[in-house]
Amino acid sequence: MRIVKNGDVHVSVPIGMSRKEVEAFISQHQEWIVAARKKTAERQQQRADFYHQLPLTTKAQKLEAAERLKALVEPMIERHAKVMGVNPTAVSYRPMVSRWGVCKVKDRSICYSTYLLLLPDWCIEHVVVHELCHLLEPSHNARFHALMDKYYPRWREAKRATIFQKSYKK
Repeated sequence: MRIVKNGDVHVSVPIGMSRKEVEAFISQHQEWIVAARKKTAERQQQRADFYHQLPLTTKAQKLEAAERLKALVEPMIERHAKVMGVNPTAVSYRPMVSRWGVCKVKDRSICYSTYLLLLPDWCIEHVVVHELCHLLEPSHNARFHALMDKYYPRWREAKRATIFQKSYKK
């Protein structure tokens, strides 16, 4: 049983379990459901509060944020790409709330969330290296983690520092 972002209760049951058994299980766990819904709502409010620190509702706000982030990120890309021996074909910036960055391995392009501006520079740098590593290793396997260890040893610390705000695409 789990509570999803909107507060709904989702229950996975074995094939063949009766509706009566499922309803009894849910009834027996009402206290847990109430507590879990409260915790989920608090996390959602925390995320909303985080993102509202950087208003990106108008075209001008989005453009200004993209320019600010570009000024921070481009020197990081230049420095790390040279050491790593990679070169993205294109880098773009847009207000993504579901992930910090996306690397399209097929065309070697990278897009960074303008909400990175809400993070400390060393956490932004972690995301830059993370996406550049995908140019060397598309998946999040042992080789990818070894590359992160090599090129940005503080990556685990940076990921922990940003985890409450957003989950990475795995």
